Amino acid sequence: MTAATWRNCKLGDLLEIKHGYAFQGEYFAGAGSHIVLTPGNFHDEGGFKDKGGKEKWYTGPVPSDYVLKEGDLIVAMTEQAEGLLGSSAIIPRSGLYLHNQRLGLVQVRDQSQADKRFLYYLFNSKPVRQQIRASASGTKIRHTAPSRIGEVKVKVPSLPVQHRIAGILSAYDDLISNNQRRIKILEEMARSLYREWFVHFRFPGHDKIKMVSSPLGHIPQGWEAKKLGDIADVNRAQINPRIAPDEVHYIDISSVSPGQIETVTTYLFSEAPGRARRIVQHGDILWSCVRPNRRSHALVMKPEPNTIASTGFAVLTTTKIPFTFLYLATTTDDFVTYLVNNATGAAYPAVTAKIFEDATLLVPTAPLLKKFGEATIPMAEQSNSLQRQNQNLRRTRNLLLPRLLSGQVDIRSTESIA
Repeated sequence: MTAATWRNCKLGDLLEIKHGYAFQGEYFAGAGSHIVLTPGNFHDEGGFKDKGGKEKWYTGPVPSDYVLKEGDLIVAMTEQAEGLLGSSAIIPRSGLYLHNQRLGLVQVRDQSQADKRFLYYLFNSKPVRQQIRASASGTKIRHTAPSRIGEVKVKVPSLPVQHRIAGILSAYDDLISNNQRRIKILEEMARSLYREWFVHFRFPGHDKIKMVSSPLGHIPQGWEAKKLGDIADVNRAQINPRIAPDEVHYIDISSVSPGQIETVTTYLFSEAPGRARRIVQHGDILWSCVRPNRRSHALVMKPEPNTIASTGFAVLTTTKIPFTFLYLATTTDDFVTYLVNNATGAAYPAVTAKIFEDATLLVPTAPLLKKFGEATIPMAEQSNSLQRQNQNLRRTRNLLLPRLLSGQVDIRSTESIA
């Protein structure tokens, strides 16, 4: 089926959008029964984003009509960050997520005319996003409305072709989701081993080691309580603008979520943000200095040459221990609590490099650290390999999406993809 046979219509001919509910701020909390979704739960290119420790929980009364179901399609109607307006996502689980007022719930008018998964990809296409943004109101923060979205002009194929296109693109998303699950399993395996050996002291040969007193309580003999600054450098290197490379790969605070670097942006150095200064290398740990309760931290693995990070990060570089030990030791609940308790500033609580350097860590013997590194570094490498696979899958999907949605690709030529 060629694009010449596709029909021209408006989104409003295919769907209607239901406004969300104004949940009361007094019931927002760090834990609760439901999660209030915000535009921050969308990826820029579309898709549901799990915010980890940054979720907004709700403890108040919940109208049942605004509890989302698995498979529901939602769209961001407020641009919390540039590029998010019009982004869509599919709800991954029933009974947990709440339909907030800044989001629209997409409801298909006629199931024989439109496929919900096809509409999901249509919303995330460039022509639709451009039209939504062009009709939005506001200057600093852009807003759209159901009526404006309904006026967006689109071209759609028959329902069977919609099913086929959605199936092809979903195949990529399914592979990405599967890799994400494997990444989470690998990290939990490493964290479980860390807790078993260095929190519960059930390490190999523990039954033959005597416990002794220390500032941290009773610890195995031979272990030491050390300042982080004694076993790692904080902000070791900063780029010199006078001898900077022509091009840099920049990691911004907004691109790091708990445990993951989501995007790296390439700039000419002359056009890079002024905060693009911290030099990073393989095995470094990035920790956002602002609002440490949000747990914006990540392990840097095999970065491109000339990769730099924002000065809003503390960059931890191990000097005497495996980088996986340092990463896991500085991302525990206890370490996060230490940072939060030492942060200063009301509006933007932040910590300094010295706060990191002064943190006390329990450091085991060198042979045990070596064993831990041998067990966990391969896990980190496998996780990094899966993340790179996902980057390639997203890149391929994003190249294919506009061609499929414009009819440039004959779907018969894509049989082997799905």
